[in-house]
Amino acid sequence: MTQAEIKLCSLLLQEHFGEIVEKIGVHLIRTGSQPLRVIAHDTGTSLDQVKKALCVLIQHNLVMYQVHKRGVVEYEAQCSRVLRMLRYPRYIYTAKTLYSDTGELIVEELLLNGKMTMSAVVKKVADRLTETMEDGKTMDYAEVSNTFVRLADTHFVQRCPWVPATENSDPGPPPPAPILVISEKDMYLVPKLSLIGKGKRRRSSDEDAAGEPKAKRPKHSTDNKEPIPDDGIYWQANLDRFHQHFRDQAIVSAVANRMDQIFRSLPVGYNISKQVLDQYLTLMADDPLEFVGKSGDSGGGMYVINLHKALGSLATATLESVVQERFGSRCARIFRLVLQKKHLEQKQVEDFAMIPAKEAKDMLYKMLSGNFISLQEIPKTPDHAPSRTFYLYTVNILSAARMLLHRCYKSIANLIERRQFETKENKRLLEKSQRVEAIIASMQATGAEEAQLQEIEEMITAPERQQLETLKRNVNKLDASEIQVDETIFLLESYIESTMKRQ
Repeated sequence: MTQAEIKLCSLLLQEHFGEIVEKIGVHLIRTGSQPLRVIAHDTGTSLDQVKKALCVLIQHNLVMYQVHKRGVVEYEAQCSRVLRMLRYPRYIYTAKTLYSDTGELIVEELLLNGKMTMSAVVKKVADRLTETMEDGKTMDYAEVSNTFVRLADTHFVQRCPWVPATENSDPGPPPPAPILVISEKDMYLVPKLSLIGKGKRRRSSDEDAAGEPKAKRPKHSTDNKEPIPDDGIYWQANLDRFHQHFRDQAIVSAVANRMDQIFRSLPVGYNISKQVLDQYLTLMADDPLEFVGKSGDSGGGMYVINLHKALGSLATATLESVVQERFGSRCARIFRLVLQKKHLEQKQVEDFAMIPAKEAKDMLYKMLSGNFISLQEIPKTPDHAPSRTFYLYTVNILSAARMLLHRCYKSIANLIERRQFETKENKRLLEKSQRVEAIIASMQATGAEEAQLQEIEEMITAPERQQLETLKRNVNKLDASEIQVDETIFLLESYIESTMKRQ
């Protein structure tokens, strides 16, 4: 765990859950697994606060616990899961793209709450959708439930492990911590619920007309209710499935960009003749990037996606782009040349790239000091004398990808800190703007005249309005930059993970 990753985890935990949770989470990231009382002692936090912080972290799958043989329960932070909080907007947007607004809100609720029952999600989402609809229109529970089932069928949401039922006759003492289990066949099994009803608005005229105190109405209504049918069955977002979708889309996009003109001539739909299909498959299989491979010739051959080579090509293209943006097109030419030739001496680099010796040497040193390329020594004699040693430049893609990933973590941390600074500097103005907006919304609800609304709006002066616009523009740029850097992080992490699995 690098310092850049720890700092980014700290910023994310503080932004999402506050200072106490951030303090406990970062302590576990730095120290590894620890029991409850040691955490409280080392952090100088009360046991009650540590328990609450651990509950929050466990609820969101950011901390796991394990019971040791001695009966001691130790808690361990999941740093990789903390870093995934960066990708929450992307998960939510993907759900919206695939399953419209309903899917978006289902995934958003699960990410915000960590774990929820299906019935609770359906009711909450139906209420939120109803509030955005026109007066008189409501969202049926059944419609939201159908979307939830589709998300489970495609594995974008999954069941959480649960405590297995034990027989009452068991005389043994209860374990120090519950042991959670789940079988693979049950992970996406949706309980059969007959959720009948519609979403409700926060302020309904029917409720106001009832004249009953709010505290009494829920209590009275729950007396005759049956137990919740899915009580104890909790669901969570399946981040690995989202990552699989991101990976597939990245590969499809890369192939489409490389063969753009070719794919434009494809017929609309899936009614492609076998002859045309064979031509396109052969074209992709013969491409030097080898995204698609072919094995055997029986029955026309077997075509497969070379996931590792595809991820390697995407990571290499990312490195090339960074080199070009940071050092210029000439350095990028040298970088691509070394990639292509595998190993080159300095004189060979000068000749192949057609760049003067002094400039080539300077560019190689820049990329070498930035860890984009490496220098390999091959001695002719055991004494490693410089005059009898070959010095070959090469690109270690895995090492360069790890270096760039580390820099991406630092970049995102800087972006978050800058966004927080911008917001803090304009805190007073933002609070004033929110108060004015609240007053205007309240007056509009009571049917205020346009002149009165205009007078309230003028409470924010022209320079203040311009300052707010500048702040909004800057924050939007920082948010967009975070998303773009995270896309690079995803590609690099996918490549590194794929490479480590093959070793």
